[in-house]
Amino acid sequence: MNDIKVIILAAGEGKRLRPLTENKPKCLVKVFGKSILEWQLEIFRKSSISNIHIVTGYKSEQITLSKLNYFKNEKYSTTNMVETLFCAREEIEGAVIVSYGDIIFESKVIDELLKSKEDISVIIDKKWDVLWDVRFNDPLSDAESLRLDNSNNIIEIGKKIDNIDKIQGQFIGLMKFQGEGIKALKKTYELAKKESKKGKNVLNDHLPFEKSYMTDLIQGLINKNYKVKAVLINNGWLELDSYEDYKIYEKMNNENNLKHIIDLDP
Repeated sequence: MNDIKVIILAAGEGKRLRPLTENKPKCLVKVFGKSILEWQLEIFRKSSISNIHIVTGYKSEQITLSKLNYFKNEKYSTTNMVETLFCAREEIEGAVIVSYGDIIFESKVIDELLKSKEDISVIIDKKWDVLWDVRFNDPLSDAESLRLDNSNNIIEIGKKIDNIDKIQGQFIGLMKFQGEGIKALKKTYELAKKESKKGKNVLNDHLPFEKSYMTDLIQGLINKNYKVKAVLINNGWLELDSYEDYKIYEKMNNENNLKHIIDLDP
């Protein structure tokens, strides 16, 4: 897979993970004996992907692993995922996997993404409720809308919801762009950035452009009539978003009660 590259978005402060992130970036937090970043790199390399880039920000000087190409979001404290991704703009060419820096996943998840021939492919967990049920007393408090058409193209993503019927899966923070998808990604970003100079965020009118979420950009692509294909999985991943997540996962792993969600040693 020498023709595909990975961009890991690891600039954020991880405030919800404190105290674990008081003195280290989120991607270096250890879970089950390894840092999140080490888990990711292991899986990517298992899938023969070695062209790996990381966009750092908060406490970036601590991320010193070899065989990575580094970018830094100098404005990490005032921006979000979209701006972090475009700090590595020069690498958004060819075929690119984009990964959040706070998730771990099985190799089969990456394999499904690699198999997709679509220009824009987004991993969607159909059994999302299994993971949300162990993380939240009220899963709807955190879950976002995800609606698909009959061909498993995403038609809505990332909206706050009050009805579980609007959820046909959850975005996990892993996607791939290639071919026309690369052009669409850049064009949608550039047009939105241009509009933001006039004081309008076309990606999310509730936020400044710099604070746009990745789901806002994906919805922006959909709104421009680009096809965004859902690559469906059934669990096989974890998001480490909060200290509560960390405690839950470690407890479940110690009790050998995590395998129905993720197999850490497949």
